[in-house]
Amino acid sequence: MTAAENTSLVKRLAKEAGFGFCGVSEAGFLSDEAPRLEKWLKNGHQGTMQWMENHFEKRLDPRILVPGAKSVISFMYNYFTPQKQKDAKAPKIAKYALGEDYHTVIKDKLYALLQDLRAQVGDINGRVFVDSAPVLERAWAAKSGLGWIGKNSMLINTKAGSFYFLAQIISDLDVLADTAITNYCGTCTACIDACPTEAILPNNVIDSNKCISYLTIELREEIPATFKDKMDNWAFGCDICQDVCPWNRFSKPHAEPFFQPLNELMEMKRDEWCEINERLFERLFEKSAVQRTKFKGLKRNISFIR
Repeated sequence: MTAAENTSLVKRLAKEAGFGFCGVSEAGFLSDEAPRLEKWLKNGHQGTMQWMENHFEKRLDPRILVPGAKSVISFMYNYFTPQKQKDAKAPKIAKYALGEDYHTVIKDKLYALLQDLRAQVGDINGRVFVDSAPVLERAWAAKSGLGWIGKNSMLINTKAGSFYFLAQIISDLDVLADTAITNYCGTCTACIDACPTEAILPNNVIDSNKCISYLTIELREEIPATFKDKMDNWAFGCDICQDVCPWNRFSKPHAEPFFQPLNELMEMKRDEWCEINERLFERLFEKSAVQRTKFKGLKRNISFIR
């Protein structure tokens, strides 16, 4: 098959698998991202996420991750939901974590897609990546024309906003590369103005040390007292910078059953959250990304925002 035929096939299979958007890039060194990543790390914006300092070259060149790679195929999968927790005073969980863990759900879809692709084009060498390896997924999605990286560091799509999971297949498949699009943030500062901890810095930089998502998920130590009364009641993750983004007026509810939140979770009252025990935690979040912070971490977060 020709590169054009391969590209058309990949995008058709992506649509059939439920991905909202699919774009392709030629595998190569991300020369524009190298100095940005180096500066971000040098300034300590990664916080305690020391793993971000590892595999610097792999993050910038997918051909090291997948020898012989020719293409990076990027996918977007919708997770937006208009559903809100019933008690407005209850500790809040980010939209992406209300259902089952996206790592598993999307990986399964991509493995099946890769199998279908191989059945039609032959035994290509390819690997699936869903936020679980040193891949700069937003940079690749932007390079593939799926959107631009906004001031809040999220990938923003002109038709659907930013409530999307990103994933990649890196392979030796010949494709026709898509073209990156213009940055449409303009002079808008909605996300910067809304962030209660001032984590969004100029030039699309996030200081993880101040980010509510980092503080409630990645930070294993006690949350610094300076953030008391600034967490906006978030117990796991944060959606503030996305909720205020004008482009998310185009967001539409997802249709993924695995991302449907448990009624019990959505109806929990504030007092029930404050009294949550480990048994209830395991029942509510057995297959959820909230498992990342563990019961101890979630209790820490809830106690901090009480």
